[in-house]
Amino acid sequence: MEVTGLSAPTVNVFISSSLNTFRSQKRYSRSLTIAEFKCKLQLVVGSPASCMELELYGPDDKFYSKLDQEDALLGSYPVDDGCRIHVIDHSGARLGEYEDMSKVEKYELSQEAYDQRQNSVRSFLKRNKLGRYSEEERAQQEAESSQRLTEEAQAGTIPVGSRCEVQAPGQPPRRGTVMYVGLTDFKPGYWIGVRYDEPLGKNDGSVNGKRYFECQAKYGAFVKPSVVTVGDFPEEDYGLDEM
Repeated sequence: MEVTGLSAPTVNVFISSSLNTFRSQKRYSRSLTIAEFKCKLQLVVGSPASCMELELYGPDDKFYSKLDQEDALLGSYPVDDGCRIHVIDHSGARLGEYEDMSKVEKYELSQEAYDQRQNSVRSFLKRNKLGRYSEEERAQQEAESSQRLTEEAQAGTIPVGSRCEVQAPGQPPRRGTVMYVGLTDFKPGYWIGVRYDEPLGKNDGSVNGKRYFECQAKYGAFVKPSVVTVGDFPEEDYGLDEM
């Protein structure tokens, strides 16, 4: 193949390698010597420049020639936009060796050492009392944590199947049977599922398509443990069936 000179100052080419499974698209100056070009390719494919053999392929992936003259300019070869330059590695490395990140030694910093740094994100948050270092947010998190622990303790004293009376603020007392105790998907915290004696509830034991217990429509409700009292509460007739 005849080697010709090209006037365009730069060229966009694809770089592939016998060590990698991917291709990279890069722009290079045509005025680079092949020796200089190999040095730049080290950062792309990982092969040492001294162990590279370069092959030039056209945009249609047809083999053109080898780039084997170290002092020749890249632009002296028929390299055009869309061509591919394939790097064959002769260092003895294996395919994918430079893609396996598990073999890369990672820099790790202890929590104590990180705390000593003055230019870290953690230091910035501490100085400005932001994020989890905000006194207001920390107080809110502590209150929420305390509430969860209280609810969990209260829920532990309410057995499923026991009779109960629900005294919600601003509402008359309602009696029923405890059908569910625990966490739910519809809201955070602990909830008590109650089957009322009369249709005074809001659901049939299911919320948003998930069933927590069985009961008739309008007989089920979920309330917080703090408004539930367990005891010997006989059923009361509210006369709702006559309405």
